[in-house]
Amino acid sequence: MTKVTVAALQLAFGEDRAENIEKVSDAVRKAAARGAKIILPPELFEGPYFCTVEDEALFARALPLAEHPAVAAMQELAKDLQVYIPTSFFERDGQHHYNSLAMIDDAGEIMGVYRKSHIPDGPGYEEKYYFRPGNSGFKVWETRYGTIGVGICWDQWYPETARIMALMGAEMLFFPTAIGSEPYDDSLDTSRMWRRAMVGHAVSNCMPVIAANRIGTEGEGASEQSFYGHSFITDEWGDFVAEVENWQTGALVATLDLDRARKHRAGMGFFRDRRPDLYGRLAQDI
Repeated sequence: MTKVTVAALQLAFGEDRAENIEKVSDAVRKAAARGAKIILPPELFEGPYFCTVEDEALFARALPLAEHPAVAAMQELAKDLQVYIPTSFFERDGQHHYNSLAMIDDAGEIMGVYRKSHIPDGPGYEEKYYFRPGNSGFKVWETRYGTIGVGICWDQWYPETARIMALMGAEMLFFPTAIGSEPYDDSLDTSRMWRRAMVGHAVSNCMPVIAANRIGTEGEGASEQSFYGHSFITDEWGDFVAEVENWQTGALVATLDLDRARKHRAGMGFFRDRRPDLYGRLAQDI
């Protein structure tokens, strides 16, 4: 029987890059000590979520893959602990900038890079100013513990993201995230919708979903943003097997049964009964 223990990290971050990396490193170590083999930190954990404002000085935060301290630190940690760490980072590639993820294996090697496909643009989430739409296409990676697909934050709202990765062979879906308050509407709490969207991916693809969000209040004045956490892990039915409240920090750890999920996925017939011949409208612009 194929079982794997996974973890999602929920943490608050400040301005000091080295401190943030060490905070994540400590949480990774603790998750590994509890048996986790694939450990997911939140989106852009190297610093505060800077996309609340448009400021050209902030492009200096981006670094090439080979020079990025967050990636290097996670590579060293992955090798030492023999764990996989999908690592989100702000990437500079020549004149281009991406919201990227380096998939690091349990030997500390980079298996590949995924660049965020869906880039949001709205109050508090002005990412189109900073990030070029990803050119990597969706990716899945074969690990010792099963094949995983990873989308980044806004990707998680799109059923197409999850379904494409499932069709590519993913057995688990991971989503590093930075999401919280909506500055244009103080009464809007998207935390319930955020969870439901990803739980829907678990149900309709019959596979576990792992989501890691940050917490805490960052910025001030018009750029203040409060992140609501609520990180979670579901099984293939969309039932929570690990979850935390909005104020808790640390690692959620759960063991997933991939053989059971595979059996249920075949039995449900979601992939057998697909009708791609009817789905052409999905690939057309509105």
